[in-house]
Amino acid sequence: QVQLVESGGELVQAGDSLRLSCAVSVGTFSRYAMGWFRQAPGKVREFVATISWSGGSMDYADSVKGRFTISRDNAKNAVYLQMNNLKPEDTAVYYCAADSRGGLFYSQYSVDYWGRGTQVTVSS
Repeated sequence: QVQLVESGGELVQAGDSLRLSCAVSVGTFSRYAMGWFRQAPGKVREFVATISWSGGSMDYADSVKGRFTISRDNAKNAVYLQMNNLKPEDTAVYYCAADSRGGLFYSQYSVDYWGRGTQVTVSS
């Protein structure tokens, strides 16, 4: 069974940086494309970032481009989200996601496995 466990969320101030991690328990992690989504209170879950199975391709939501960086370490079965220059509107629960097809993905309906989420709160 595939398990995704996020960590690293906390309360920070606007302008701060934060690094989220997602540990993935699966035998063939390198087959999966990985992504991050987020959900703010009262809002729908939205795409944040995605990375291909090899790590050679990445893409981001317009709202985070230039501030967030997604990366992965296939040897450690882990994916990361480096978040710089955080803004109050980045406040949300951040979810790690896995897609077995291996390519970049943008829709939550493409996701095969979800983590339980980690809370990021950015104060102004």
